[in-house]
Amino acid sequence: MSDNIPVEIQLEIVKWLHVKSLIQCRSVSKTWKSIIDSSDFIKKHSHMFFTVDGGYDRDVKYVSIVDDHTFPEHKLSPSPPQLLGMLARPCRIIGSSHGLLALYGGRRTDMVVLWNISIRKAVAVAVPSNVEEGIYRTAIGFGVCHKTNDPKIVKITYLSHHKTAGMESVTCNLPEVEVFTLSTRAWRRSYGNLPRKSIQFDDYNTVVIDGVYYWLAMDVITVDGGFRFMIISFDMTSEEFSEVNLPNCFAGMGYKLSLYKLGESLVVVVQDEHLINGAFDVWMMGGGVPKLFTKLWTITPNVHALLAGFRKSGEPIYDTLVIDDIVIDGSMGLYYAYQYMETLLLLDQPNVWFMNDI
Repeated sequence: MSDNIPVEIQLEIVKWLHVKSLIQCRSVSKTWKSIIDSSDFIKKHSHMFFTVDGGYDRDVKYVSIVDDHTFPEHKLSPSPPQLLGMLARPCRIIGSSHGLLALYGGRRTDMVVLWNISIRKAVAVAVPSNVEEGIYRTAIGFGVCHKTNDPKIVKITYLSHHKTAGMESVTCNLPEVEVFTLSTRAWRRSYGNLPRKSIQFDDYNTVVIDGVYYWLAMDVITVDGGFRFMIISFDMTSEEFSEVNLPNCFAGMGYKLSLYKLGESLVVVVQDEHLINGAFDVWMMGGGVPKLFTKLWTITPNVHALLAGFRKSGEPIYDTLVIDDIVIDGSMGLYYAYQYMETLLLLDQPNVWFMNDI
């Protein structure tokens, strides 16, 4: 660029370049390299990431699509990093935050892989294993700290309500919370506020938004002996938990609930299991305390189509999406759809496996 253009304007232009071009711009000068490598130099290009995992006997398919008016024309099939081969199958994406995807493979090999698709970098983090897997359960979350732009992984170890029902002799101080911070490359125990012992987490119903991780959960101690749906959140910056109560009209039995990200907001999709038309209601969580939910709309999809997520525009995505010769079909395996932004996070990290004692 011309030297007559102020540096501030040059950098505003550079921010809108694609990640590959940004990496090349780092060699222009020490000033540019310092700014591009800084924690707040984050890209604005939005993408949708799809995976189809057919289980133990079929390969995992990955598709990345630019989420703009051209959707689904601009796409690519990224090659997974070799570190993903270390995860136990089937692995699953536990979150997408600040351009990083976090994939978790538990049981046989407890490990999380952080993957930056844009710059083809990944790191693997060993997760401390539980002593007695049958009695104890693990909830894993991932996000990026707002203050430091530091990726974090949170692990919650808690008693399984089903495994310990009627076992009055089982006593312990669970739940226990451990946090891994990438900058320190170490796990540590978190001694902040903890979830109540009656909370059970849904490992497959999670969302990370704006540095806060959300689990759909159940409170198994109620007056009538049943359970109540609720949401448990963990702030990656303050490392504090919060409980979010759901509206009474769908917080109990008889409803199927799912968590999704719509724009930068959390939505709960509610389906009445007694209805046969497949319709579901979309409720959005507002800000403030207490957090309130507002019903946005009711969607009636095509026959046999299941909701997989939402685009940035709010358009629903179903599990029957066909993209040229790649069929994103949830009926053939485990299907996931995630939003992610291009970023330079992990650029300075080696492709290694971090394993540290607590």
